[in-house]
Amino acid sequence: MKQLTFTLAADHPTGIGHFPGNPIIPGALLLAEVLRSIGEATGSRFVSCKVSSAKFHHPARPGDSVVIAYSYLASGAIDFQCTVAATRVLSGVIRAEN
Repeated sequence: MKQLTFTLAADHPTGIGHFPGNPIIPGALLLAEVLRSIGEATGSRFVSCKVSSAKFHHPARPGDSVVIAYSYLASGAIDFQCTVAATRVLSGVIRAEN
């Protein structure tokens, strides 16, 4: 599996309202960052994509360093897992459709 890392700024605006005093990265934003990061690394454009599966296992917080491990399946889809400090936060399968 190949690995990438991203960190959403500790003062990211989503932390203000999601949730005050206990901020977490919204699932849609976390998935968007995964698509962006893998897309940049592979040269894929996920403008149109299929998310075959996505499971949110544990909250990620602004300021966390999120490690994305990914590999290609025989079908051409990409299997990925995201961890924060060895705790799995998101896993899934995606495929670019453009």
